[in-house]
Amino acid sequence: MAVAPALAVSGAVVRAPRPTGGGDRRHGSERPSPSLVFFSRGARDGGSRRPGAMRAAAASGKVIVPEGENDGITSSAGSAQFQSDELEVPDITDGQIESSETTQGARKADAEALNREVLGSAPHQEKPRTVPPPGDGQKIFQIDPMLQGYKYHLEYRYSLYRRIRSDIDEHEGGLEAFSRSYEKFGFNRSAEGVTYREWAPGAHSAALVGDFNNWDPNADRMSKNEYGVWEVFLPNNADGSSPIPHGSRVKVRMDTPSGIKDSIPAWIKYSVQPPGEIPYDGIYYDPPEEVKYVFKHPHPKRPKSLRIYETHVGMSSPEPKINTYANFRDDVLPRIKKLGYNAVQIMAIQEHSYYGSFGYHVTNFFAPSSRFGTPEDLKSLIDRAHELGLLVLMDVVHSHASSNTLDGLNGFDGTDTHYFHSGPRGHHWMWDSRLFNYGNWEVLRFLLSNARWWLEEYKFDGFRFDGVTSMMYTHHGLQVSFTGNFNEYFGFATDVDAVVYLMLVNDLIHGLYPEAVSIGEDVSGMPTFAIPVHDGGVGFDYRLHMAVADKWIELMKQSDETWKMADIVHTLTNRRWLEKCVTYSESHDQALVGDKTIAFWLMDKDMYDFMSLDRPSTPTIDRGIALHKMIRLITMGLGGEGYLNFMGNEFGHPEWIDFPRGPQRLPSGKFIPGNNNSYDKCRRRFDLGDADYLRYHGMQEFDRAMQHLEEKYGFMTDDHQYISRKHEEDKVIVFEKGDLVFVFNFHCNNSFFDYRVGCRRPGMYKVALDSDAGLFGGFGRIHHAAEHFTTDCSHDNRPHSFSVYTPSRTCVVYAPADTMTPESSEESK
Repeated sequence: MAVAPALAVSGAVVRAPRPTGGGDRRHGSERPSPSLVFFSRGARDGGSRRPGAMRAAAASGKVIVPEGENDGITSSAGSAQFQSDELEVPDITDGQIESSETTQGARKADAEALNREVLGSAPHQEKPRTVPPPGDGQKIFQIDPMLQGYKYHLEYRYSLYRRIRSDIDEHEGGLEAFSRSYEKFGFNRSAEGVTYREWAPGAHSAALVGDFNNWDPNADRMSKNEYGVWEVFLPNNADGSSPIPHGSRVKVRMDTPSGIKDSIPAWIKYSVQPPGEIPYDGIYYDPPEEVKYVFKHPHPKRPKSLRIYETHVGMSSPEPKINTYANFRDDVLPRIKKLGYNAVQIMAIQEHSYYGSFGYHVTNFFAPSSRFGTPEDLKSLIDRAHELGLLVLMDVVHSHASSNTLDGLNGFDGTDTHYFHSGPRGHHWMWDSRLFNYGNWEVLRFLLSNARWWLEEYKFDGFRFDGVTSMMYTHHGLQVSFTGNFNEYFGFATDVDAVVYLMLVNDLIHGLYPEAVSIGEDVSGMPTFAIPVHDGGVGFDYRLHMAVADKWIELMKQSDETWKMADIVHTLTNRRWLEKCVTYSESHDQALVGDKTIAFWLMDKDMYDFMSLDRPSTPTIDRGIALHKMIRLITMGLGGEGYLNFMGNEFGHPEWIDFPRGPQRLPSGKFIPGNNNSYDKCRRRFDLGDADYLRYHGMQEFDRAMQHLEEKYGFMTDDHQYISRKHEEDKVIVFEKGDLVFVFNFHCNNSFFDYRVGCRRPGMYKVALDSDAGLFGGFGRIHHAAEHFTTDCSHDNRPHSFSVYTPSRTCVVYAPADTMTPESSEESK
């Protein structure tokens, strides 16, 4: 049977690993070759509705805040697996038997006592939000009857979720209060002084040290309660001022099983790296009221379809430097708005000591990266985005943590089992990072509070959760090919603790912030992933449709003459019914050093010499620009209910991303040469896309027109989708989304006159978007003033049809004339 929530129970004590820089995570390397079978969305393909039951698959300075503008339960190690008529749940976790009712009762009592002793009952200043109670979790079996065969596993998963919710309600005052633990842990200021609390059960002694007490370990010694929580209270100075000045460096000095160590507090709200030094310093961040940023603009209304511009603040400048929150706010946000996107997704917000990790080796989970400015600068950025009507999504990392023992959580209290699993289960062998123990009560407190912190304090509009596949399976999705067999999702390889954590965090997000968005990065295609928790799902709003980008890279390695139209359509539409997806042709993964963007796959070195309009083009450039536009539009048209693009890829950015780095040797022994710590490739050349004398400009303008077309017609989320043609010889794909008719001609040579296409709605159609328009770098072969009248002649199983001219390597969108405006006609040219 499952054990009750555990409270601060330390496992075997082992010496912490030596300090490390955290390694270089190659983000795209986690992904196995996807061989997935999903439900299609409720659309039609070739005249037949997809069945609803398809298989699925220490300096002494006092203040070192950087100058700049301020403007602006421990449970089963495995999971339940359906084998026969009975549910078998192992009782052993990490070598400890935890099944007795006495132990469970004691743990619940311990949790309740800690809540009273540590968290107290101080009222929250704002009116408390509430999270609705759990549902019955049964709707998933109506959505997909084939899940009935795995009902024992799914009901065990849901019962564990309900049990933890019940325990949180009983012992922590509910999920709303539990997720505000940052108001008690870490540093918290009251009218009387500052209280600092830290959970570190493995430490023998602890003291708060910093600039404020001249780093004297005997000045502010901490006391430890029976639950492993250390605490110290510092009364105000005689004049009523804070005992710790704002901007002071602080650390906690502990005598641990691994020796004496100074650690940055786990709940620190800000940390910086002093110039010329390697370790970071924790910063006591409590600016005066006149400095604190006050939000002026409300959250934008959540759009029906997301068009996400994925960004990284530090590398968003055209210059080879680390850009700032303030510059991003003033220069990049207006660009995103003009391009037509309605959401900006920001990477690398959580502090990370190794810049080259792209923000995925987090060291300080509650601290925004100081490389780009102050917390107030970040708040100003988000407020400006809201003013522009842009949602701001945070790329949050709860899947693992940096193995850095100097600055992060690894070995924080001198043990290997503090926030993480012990032994191999707690170490990600490919990413060189630590893996959370999601069955631990205090880990749940830490991570749930972390999600709440970013939503509450910084007003983010939601999250893109990184590395969710790695969380949900003990094999982390590495060296595994998912075939769609349900046993791959609901078996002993499933980390049920991690899945339940994802259910809890989605419950929290949607319960407290109903308009917030949650997106999960999952390549496995786990069924129920994007179904609400109260219906029995994991609770994400969207799953990243990662197989699409993999398919395009696969096709880039072939001649487009060999591309199969049915294969392209199948990959784009192969997803589970009623589970929404965010799709993309490429993301930051393909832009990293060592990989290739689609533009570079298509045009390679020609991009450096033949992109100027005052020079003749080449067949490679003509082909590349044409296919670049087609790939993007068909991905947006058929791939999902949301769309994502990484900054610069909209105009085919000619350079990859390479962060400043020195040489390093990975744990596997592989040696990776550095780049002499150069910032040359750590930038985005937006000036290339803006230059109307370069061919990049046409690609950018097409992307902009594509976004505005979706804004006008909302075709991504329209209920009507019908794929009427996938002609392999002609290499033509025709489909309807809403009232729009999309015609793609992938043929490298053949253009077709009087090509008949079917449609649902009768009447006159006109060109709404044309990839071959001169503005978009095309050859202008389509006559935009032409009026296309339907006949009652059925075609491709459609009741009406009309004739078009479809040139080679083009995509054209036709709209009913009565839905168009003069402006939309001009944009199509």
